[in-house]
Amino acid sequence: MKKLNLSKDQIQKLALSTIGFVVLLYVYFSFFLGPLSKSRDSMLASRNDIRNKKGSSANEMTKTANLEKQASAATMRYAALTNLSPEGAPIAWFPPRMKIFFSNQQIDKTTARLESNVPYKEADLSGWMRYNWTLDLPQTDFSTLGKAVAELENTEPLLSINHINIHALADDPQFQQVTLSVATAILKR
Repeated sequence: MKKLNLSKDQIQKLALSTIGFVVLLYVYFSFFLGPLSKSRDSMLASRNDIRNKKGSSANEMTKTANLEKQASAATMRYAALTNLSPEGAPIAWFPPRMKIFFSNQQIDKTTARLESNVPYKEADLSGWMRYNWTLDLPQTDFSTLGKAVAELENTEPLLSINHINIHALADDPQFQQVTLSVATAILKR
């Protein structure tokens, strides 16, 4: 093997070059590559954050669109329900409406009496009143009554039947005398 003969000056230059190279590597990794890596990491985090925000905003947009649809549907239902409460006192229009309804169902001589009316306690229903009525059907058969009650509940969404009282007629057992206790929600005017 060949021996290297280096002078003192060459050894110093070699040592200084080695130290300079180490310092250069340190400066490169510390001051150039380190901040670049930190910047890259922060950009990736920022990009992920923006993607998450975009995803959540898309969900919020979908929820907003659904709420708008529900609000318009609710507004239309509310308008339809308010149209079911005609102008004037309910005592003037509700009994004739029930008489016509039951005569269309082949049940004659229907009478309606107002038992009570009270405002709703719920804040959302403050513009509505609950009217409790008694409907007397003096003579009907069971199947006609069943069909009429079903039709009444399907055509009058603001009416609920609270109680049905059925008595058989002594002189004609095929017919029954029926009393319905119903409640209606009527818009205050």
